Amino acid sequence: MPHICMPMKEIRKICVIIPAFNEENGVGQVIQEIPKDLVNEIIVVNNASTDKTEMIARENGATVLHESTPGYGRACLLGIEYIKQLTDKPDIVVFLDADHSDYPEEMIELIQPIINGRAELVIGSRALGSKEKGSMTPQQIFGNWLATRLLKLLYQVKFTDLGPFRAIRLDKLLQLDMQDKTYGWTVEMQLKAAKQGLKCVEIPVRYRRRIGISKISGTIKGTIMAGYKILFTIFRYL
Repeated sequence: MPHICMPMKEIRKICVIIPAFNEENGVGQVIQEIPKDLVNEIIVVNNASTDKTEMIARENGATVLHESTPGYGRACLLGIEYIKQLTDKPDIVVFLDADHSDYPEEMIELIQPIINGRAELVIGSRALGSKEKGSMTPQQIFGNWLATRLLKLLYQVKFTDLGPFRAIRLDKLLQLDMQDKTYGWTVEMQLKAAKQGLKCVEIPVRYRRRIGISKISGTIKGTIMAGYKILFTIFRYL
């Protein structure tokens, strides 16, 4: 099936999904820095938070959903289900973390390849961009390197990162039939995009030290579980 370009004039709506688990110190800044003239709706999925994440997200104008079971993928899936129920659905969905490690203002560059018809999925690559010292742990850097090498070896697709800051056309996102409920979410999206022949592009993005301690890379258990799930997901879809 030939790829259909989506010129700028046909882009009617853009939604952002932000999974958030106890991110009261970062989520407000993230929402504030999203280009409001670009985005139609900001959806924060409050993922079993026990702090003021929900209140702060609402105060900053976001739509807040509740996912009571912890899991990055679960939060993203709930955001997608919400979008599927909208009467006026977006053309592009952007995923962004709530910890202020990404630069939301770079969203303009992130969606540009989709607007120009060059891509259907765009990954913000921290490996191609600039990282603040200490923003990624050595195990994160190695894990990304290993995962992207395996994607190239097993799925014949070249990525440099599994970065969470990404944009995708809604029709293609639904076509991927995402399933992962935890740490394998990002790599599942990329390998399924490769298997289905989506046009994928990476752009360099900046990355800074997150606000607060990571629930994944900040603990030994989280790091091990994330690494295992990413590798499991890569081999699962062969």
